[in-house]
Amino acid sequence: MEVYIPSFRYEESDLERGYTVFKIEVLMNGRKHFVEKRYSEFHALHKKLKKCIKTPEIPSKHVRNWIPKVLEQRRQGLETYLQAVILENEELPKLFLDFLNVRHLPSLPKAESCGSFDETESEESSKLSHQPVLLFLRDPYVLPAAGDFPNVVIEGVLHGIFYPHLQPR
Repeated sequence: MEVYIPSFRYEESDLERGYTVFKIEVLMNGRKHFVEKRYSEFHALHKKLKKCIKTPEIPSKHVRNWIPKVLEQRRQGLETYLQAVILENEELPKLFLDFLNVRHLPSLPKAESCGSFDETESEESSKLSHQPVLLFLRDPYVLPAAGDFPNVVIEGVLHGIFYPHLQPR
């Protein structure tokens, strides 16, 4: 698994003063997806991770200025934090995988000790699901109904299978 924080953005809010959202890029098994998190979510994750694994230092909770240079330093610090958690732990806790929206197998004994990020999550949601990949509107192996134009591919295959002695020379 590889994790990067390529960017951040400032979000205005009517109910509270603005806040910064960090865009996390997660690469796993050749697939990439993005997750957006606020610093407060990183801090909550850190507090829970400290209880069950050795964690690296997290950037300071208090930032004096909201200038881009300071936010860029925080972005780099959070990226380093996530990468260190991945490098320093053979098995990643379920709550860390949940934070990154990564599907995982049902918890192994070591990972179970950390629980999930959302404590109310049921065990059912952690199981892998299977969904159809391909849908045919009609059976592709049945010859077309009478009156349709002939399907030369199917007819050629059937002719080759059932009448191989009639092949053109």
